[in-house]
Amino acid sequence: MIAAISGATGLTGHHVLNLLLDGARYDPVIAIVRRPTHRSHPRLRESAGLPDIERVDVALCCVGTTIKKAGSEEAFRAVDHGYVLEFAQWARQRGARQFVFLSSVAAAISSANFYLRVKAETERDLESLGFESLEIFQPSMLLGVRGESRPLERVGQVVAEALRFALAGPLERYRGIAAADVAKAMVAVTERPAQGVRRYEWRAINELSGG
Repeated sequence: MIAAISGATGLTGHHVLNLLLDGARYDPVIAIVRRPTHRSHPRLRESAGLPDIERVDVALCCVGTTIKKAGSEEAFRAVDHGYVLEFAQWARQRGARQFVFLSSVAAAISSANFYLRVKAETERDLESLGFESLEIFQPSMLLGVRGESRPLERVGQVVAEALRFALAGPLERYRGIAAADVAKAMVAVTERPAQGVRRYEWRAINELSGG
């Protein structure tokens, strides 16, 4: 089977890539990247753009930026909505039956928060593409060390970890979770795909990852 991943150098994406390569299910694993992964593996194929290949079985998308890094709301939307849909359409045209997408907790079309509205619009538009299996992951704060410096996010991670067990009941969905665990859960669903659209928040992600 052939797997394609976009966002393979990010906080969650690099864990997903490593898991795909450490297993034996996919050959090759195609990583669509803006910068090299610095990972050497006989089954890894890196591409700076969407390659012209005949088939993809499973596509995983960990693409994501911030409004500050993108420079504007429009530039942010071009990445978190526009590019995600472009990647998904590319995969669908090549026969991908399953698409696994890293979104965000509390994504909602009606949200007053621009970031969460865009995430929800992306989820909605992915549903319209007709994948047999669409797996949408909605974690809260992702815990881990990025390759790039995001001081405010690091402060947020510390706070999220401190508040983790104070968030109970309906609020548990807002608990921080290790990016490595989200990656484990994302790869786990590719091993037992089910038809339809499924969404995963903190508890389901934690269970899938074995956490």
